[in-house]
Amino acid sequence: MSLEDNKAASRRQIMLWQSGSTDSAEDVFTSSYVNHQESDVGGQGPRDLAAFKDLIASYHAAFSDSQVKVLTQIAEGDFVATRWEITATNTSDFIDLAKATNRQMTWTGVLIDRFEGGKIAETWVDWDQYRFLKELGRISD
Repeated sequence: MSLEDNKAASRRQIMLWQSGSTDSAEDVFTSSYVNHQESDVGGQGPRDLAAFKDLIASYHAAFSDSQVKVLTQIAEGDFVATRWEITATNTSDFIDLAKATNRQMTWTGVLIDRFEGGKIAETWVDWDQYRFLKELGRISD
């Protein structure tokens, strides 16, 4: 696959978080996929594909009207780095991080995908948990 193909697959991956996404995780990830989160969501370490799909389903149950923007992408070899922004409304509880607030919020992050055979085999995610919790009203300045 070309670098542009890999960048497109990484965009599909981040768009799984958008409301109304019709993409299938199986079309984007290898069956042995591993997701690494920094700051970790819900106190869980690296996730396999099934656990990652559960995380996305929990997110969609807690955040409505989720919109994703890809801000920047860089590709080299088997890696793609994507800087993203998500805006969503917190309408239900989300793991141990959020109680329903009905607040619209925006946060950003970076993910780095490693590819094998045209699919994403591994992802490292670094996201702004401070901004996320601040906009939820869970922490103050």
